[in-house]
Amino acid sequence: MARRSQADLELRRRVADEAARLISDQGVRDFQAALRKAAEHLGVREQRLLPRRADVESALLERQRLFQSNSQPQALARRRETALEAMDFFAPFDPRLVGAVLEGYADELSAVSLHVFSDDEDEVLRFLEERGIPYEQEQRRFRYGDDRVELRPALRFEADGIPMDLSVFDREGLREAPLERGGDRPMRRAGRAAVAALVSGEAAR
Repeated sequence: MARRSQADLELRRRVADEAARLISDQGVRDFQAALRKAAEHLGVREQRLLPRRADVESALLERQRLFQSNSQPQALARRRETALEAMDFFAPFDPRLVGAVLEGYADELSAVSLHVFSDDEDEVLRFLEERGIPYEQEQRRFRYGDDRVELRPALRFEADGIPMDLSVFDREGLREAPLERGGDRPMRRAGRAAVAALVSGEAAR
């Protein structure tokens, strides 16, 4: 039994490492898609043998430390600075930073992802249009811990050559973060003060 458990752990690690390689080297941005491709590549079909999202994130950070020790930190720092500027710009909508830029594994392909909040979602659209910012719009699916699913507007545009990604929630959405894609934890969100501390910490290095 112990031998089998050790083999299972090793297989989960290999799947996590392969998913991290797909994200880092091939630009797969969706963790779930990377995990599916990694499992298929390694012939893993049992759900219990799949790593958690946190395991893939750890493997990705380690891969970046080994193979992108120069470019990745620079890309991350630039995106955190851009995130801070964007949070000031979208201050009327109580922005929160989420995703790769917050968690520390953003690279040159990563978007700055923000959650913004308004009881009138068209207000965010007008805000961009009045400032002459072209954007693309789609609907995005978010899951919550009580098995609830919501479709929310998502807006994509560029700022200084960096892709920006806004998900629009109503004001009540400030009280409860949706679950991570492909995970069972609520998304970590950071307000302006926390992001400013990240930027200041990097500047001091």
